[in-house]
Amino acid sequence: MAKVLLKPIGSPRDKVLDDASFARQSSSMEKREERVLKARAEVRDGWGERGRQRVHSKGKLTTWERLDLLRDKDAPLLAVGTLVNYGDTFGERAKTSPGAGVVTAFTRVHGRWVVVIANDNTVANGSWWPRTPEKIQRAQEIARRMRLPTLYLVDCSGLFLPEQAATFPGPKGAGHIFKMNSLLSAEGVPQIAGVFGDCIAGGGYMPIISDKVYMTEQAYMVIAGAALIKGAKSMAMTSHSIGGPDVHVGVSGCADFRVPDDAHCIAALRREIETLPSSAVPYYRYGLEAAAPRYPCAELTGLLPADHRVAYEVHEIIARLVDDSLFWEFMPETGREVITGVARISGLYVGILANRSGLIDDPDQPGASKPAGILYRQGIAKLSTFSRACNDDGIPLLWLQDVSGFDIGPQAEQHGLLGYGSSLIYTNSTNSAPMATVLLRKASGAGYYALAGLPYDPVLQLSTPVTRLSVMEGRTLAIGAYNARLDENFAIVSDDPEERAEIEAGMAAVEQRIEGDMDPLASARQMDTDEVVLVGELRERLVAWAEMSYQSMGHRRIKNPRIWSLHDLFALEEGISGSRPLTSSAPAQDQAGQTGQTEPGDELAEGEAELIRSPSAGIFYGRPDPDAPAFVQVGDRIEAGQVIGLVEVMKTFNPIRWQPVSKAHGRVTRIEVVDQQELRAGQVLMALE
Repeated sequence: MAKVLLKPIGSPRDKVLDDASFARQSSSMEKREERVLKARAEVRDGWGERGRQRVHSKGKLTTWERLDLLRDKDAPLLAVGTLVNYGDTFGERAKTSPGAGVVTAFTRVHGRWVVVIANDNTVANGSWWPRTPEKIQRAQEIARRMRLPTLYLVDCSGLFLPEQAATFPGPKGAGHIFKMNSLLSAEGVPQIAGVFGDCIAGGGYMPIISDKVYMTEQAYMVIAGAALIKGAKSMAMTSHSIGGPDVHVGVSGCADFRVPDDAHCIAALRREIETLPSSAVPYYRYGLEAAAPRYPCAELTGLLPADHRVAYEVHEIIARLVDDSLFWEFMPETGREVITGVARISGLYVGILANRSGLIDDPDQPGASKPAGILYRQGIAKLSTFSRACNDDGIPLLWLQDVSGFDIGPQAEQHGLLGYGSSLIYTNSTNSAPMATVLLRKASGAGYYALAGLPYDPVLQLSTPVTRLSVMEGRTLAIGAYNARLDENFAIVSDDPEERAEIEAGMAAVEQRIEGDMDPLASARQMDTDEVVLVGELRERLVAWAEMSYQSMGHRRIKNPRIWSLHDLFALEEGISGSRPLTSSAPAQDQAGQTGQTEPGDELAEGEAELIRSPSAGIFYGRPDPDAPAFVQVGDRIEAGQVIGLVEVMKTFNPIRWQPVSKAHGRVTRIEVVDQQELRAGQVLMALE
């Protein structure tokens, strides 16, 4: 019988990163996170205290108060689409629409995960703004694909009419919400609506296709409100008299039940969810319970560098996201720019596909290194194979992106990367297992597409405060835009001072604009990502995704672990071997496989035991930043695995760790390089006694 053999990964934080570096990186990340927290608070505030007082004066609860009553007391409220429309204004009076005037979120009700779609009644009486329909439809689509019960908390006065041209027509206009209602109903996904107040026009249609509709005494549902009827037909009446619970519960049958107020309505919705089948999550844990990672997720604030140019160990990221920090790695020695394997999150099996950061061995040039964070032939093939196998076995897929794109150049074309990339894109386009994508930092070019970016329909895509989503970096794009006016070294080809100044200003403007476009808050504003989360919140989000993936049974393939096709692949790959650390002691070799030429300092002096060499060509840096002390100085005692410098390769700073040949520690006798010195692969950096 095949077994899933999960193995420990990761190390205690102080073995991964020294205290000073961890503090420095934590501080940088926390500054980015402050922007996200501030934006969330502004959205949560809606239209402020005046809006809340107006709601309370009608004897109603605000939307956030309703949500707090709805969720189980120990359940999180995990909003998606929080920052839609953030910073945008509409109409002549430049009105804001925090969160596009609607809250969409996951939470648990009687132990079952549900999707909640709730109009924010403090923002223009819950009106629909530009992007409101798309935000509602995104939540409905997640619910449809995960078969999650869907609750509508309706308090909506219809379209914000001054912006109707951006909301009413189009393939994803307001009317598409009702198609999504219909698809959910056709596929047997429970939909339950509570109508709490205004429910006009499109807002009146949204609850009707739900399986159960509750109305409070303050609520009404009408195709057109009293004001419009008065204007059109000169009839004096109120909206409540036209379509209140007396009419729709007692006469029309468009609603099922009436309740006194908001609190009673929420209690009724909770009772309805309690009658549904219970979660299948315990069944699919196969006898195990959920377990926290061995290393705290909160450490990710300092372990994931905010500076996208700084390399890190992605195994340490995974170790702080998965149960017990246990992982079953697939083909660790093949396509080493990516990591694939199986872990448990909340006791449930998930497949993980992640980009490695830093330098890796180059299989085409023995002894040489090349940068990870880029997709090469073997890595793409490994991703495709693993993705197909997980989908066949019914294992949800988690993509951890930090990718600069595909390899380019003559060798890449000769290796057929276009074809391999097409295979990966086809695989992810046709997968039926739930996929979640986390954009840890860089999400660039075709790499973003190939690793299940939002255009490839993951059920959830999350960004972090340091995500950079774009075709390419701003400087690179500026060079491309002005390429005709640059030489082969990207220097401006002009002796005219005015023309040079014009080109410099133009390139700077392009770079600045692209940097702005890459802001994760900008991506969230225009729905290019589902939510921006703090890195310390990732584990909680992934627990919810894993549990939602397994909650409903019978609608998708889920094989038991004994008959996974993954086992066959592991057997053919002849077992598991751990990933190898980047070494810096062994001499590098040139393309012919011979060690590089001897230079001064290449031989051991009397009393010296070992030479530390550069693992790659690049630029050497002896300190983490210009104001920080050097990693090591002559006379320092160093330990195995300690960072002794950085080598910059393709704009990424890769740590050079001492991997001793024999001893576990040594003392630096001489340093042969200086800051910003250009290195060749295998060049001596320092010597030890």
